[in-house]
Amino acid sequence: MTNPNFPAYIISKGRHESMVTSKSLSRMKMPHYIAIEPQDVENYEKALDHFGIRKWVTLLTLPFSNHGNGPGRARNWCWDHSMTLGYDKHWVMDDNIFDFYRLHKNIRIRVESGAIFRAAEDFVDRYENVPVSGFQYRFFIAPDSKYPPYVKNTRIYSTLLISNDCPHRWRGRYNEDTDLSLQILKDPRGFCTIQFNAFLQGKAATQTVAGGNTTEFYHNESMVKGADGKVTRVRDTDDKIWVDGVNSSGTINKSQMLKDMHDDGPCPLYGPAGRDLVEVVWKYKRWHHYVDYTRFKNDPKNQLRLKPGVVLPTGSNNYGMKLITNYGVDNDL
Repeated sequence: MTNPNFPAYIISKGRHESMVTSKSLSRMKMPHYIAIEPQDVENYEKALDHFGIRKWVTLLTLPFSNHGNGPGRARNWCWDHSMTLGYDKHWVMDDNIFDFYRLHKNIRIRVESGAIFRAAEDFVDRYENVPVSGFQYRFFIAPDSKYPPYVKNTRIYSTLLISNDCPHRWRGRYNEDTDLSLQILKDPRGFCTIQFNAFLQGKAATQTVAGGNTTEFYHNESMVKGADGKVTRVRDTDDKIWVDGVNSSGTINKSQMLKDMHDDGPCPLYGPAGRDLVEVVWKYKRWHHYVDYTRFKNDPKNQLRLKPGVVLPTGSNNYGMKLITNYGVDNDL
């Protein structure tokens, strides 16, 4: 059995009834931590036994609760926790990831061990300037299209491998993943990110799993308080805001905050006619941010640098993985 060298943390709040990421990692027999707030301890303790995953989980109680500033504070706390344990890196994950996959011959195959985490660690360890890397979303990889095994200098979401000496930390209330990626890529020292297409995560769509940011931010962003003191969803007065049960305006604030944090204007490579680094756009029935990552892909400072003395291996290393069976038709996974 192959598991990662570095500790894995799940940041969770109010999702003891689902615990989808933890159930997936436990099925893979991969030990991990779940960082929770004090008011959730009792419910999560019961959930470990209810789901039969206590063997693989260590609960960590955060020293704060209901601060309203997003998950960044908890992620930074886990970062510090891994450093006190003496590790050079750590994994941090969202709590709404259903499964993990290996993309092999254009088939998205669910994995049953932590081997893909170890493989990602070893690949990233070849380079001296990759402080953050992670897995692509499964739904962005179509079975009838071709993809490279990894993409450099783009955003890393939801499942991240972070070097503990990274000079940039989590900040902001929303879009912390994108902000951290942009902090790294804009650094004049020439850092890179690596997003693996060979390894995938079955992430749930934003606002579709109760608890976490869905309850605390996205669904509440369009609540209004009337003269009678009653709090009402805008949904009750304007059905256009709610599309397919999702608050379509619930993501506007997080998108605008990211633009305000990185309002760098058009890329000098393209002149004043180029797109801004971050723009707010309407897409897929809700507000999103658009980031122009092409400027980092073309910038000579943002190139991968091998560590001195690294010799690239030849041949294939499957890290003990064997295809026994896939779980249903790929498109239905």
